[in-house]
Amino acid sequence: MNETDTDAQLTVLAVDDEKPALDELAFLLRAEDSVAHVHTASDATTALRILRSGSIDAVFLDINMPGLDGLELAGILSNFATPPPVVFVTAHDDRAVDAFDLGAVDYLLKPLREERLAQAVQRIVGLAGRTKSENKPESASTDEVIPVELGGVTTLVQRSSVEWVEADGDYARLHTAGKSHLVRIPISTLESRWADAGFLRVHRSYLVSLALVTGIRTVGSGLVVCLRPHGDKPPVELPVSRRHTRELKDRLVRAPKQSWLSR
Repeated sequence: MNETDTDAQLTVLAVDDEKPALDELAFLLRAEDSVAHVHTASDATTALRILRSGSIDAVFLDINMPGLDGLELAGILSNFATPPPVVFVTAHDDRAVDAFDLGAVDYLLKPLREERLAQAVQRIVGLAGRTKSENKPESASTDEVIPVELGGVTTLVQRSSVEWVEADGDYARLHTAGKSHLVRIPISTLESRWADAGFLRVHRSYLVSLALVTGIRTVGSGLVVCLRPHGDKPPVELPVSRRHTRELKDRLVRAPKQSWLSR
């Protein structure tokens, strides 16, 4: 990241093979107070040359391009020693899952709205600030953002706001304070991605945030895990399968400042 001043002035790269779209994206980015310089590229080869020749703080990237498309380019960037944050800018609302798998910071739909672009830029600024202020590696604790598509509108759900996850076929339903969000991501994918962030599979259908667990108790011949949701919502109880019981108890016993009950 560039270290110019406390306003985190950014140098960004805009990539789109369609010139009118690229010109518009570059114009809107230059209008952002936090953006100092905007480089442009109309294909992945040019983009890689720019990325390798100088310091780029973020890439705003179209998906459908000839040759290497945006997702393939993002995959290459993920192998850099210090990958730049990537924001996808696309007319297609069906690639959010692929973008999520590549760790995208944001997912913007064309035609671009200035307020959504501003939100994406501020996310980049936030990442730049954390990079400057934190010298210790804490990639596992960095809050992840999940793009959720509904009616052509992309909502960004922060992982830290998720209380528990419910399997829904090949999809997963994220339960947050008073809301639920259906995402096209298998619960098994979230289980592996979020293990280091304090989430644990307790049942084939449920993944829970251990930080919200207040106890486990016996109900009939089985166990349920008790969750304390954010806010004033009533407690949630979810079934625990036998195969996950031992790991749940072990994790709760090992977790600092956590306790569990069995009644």
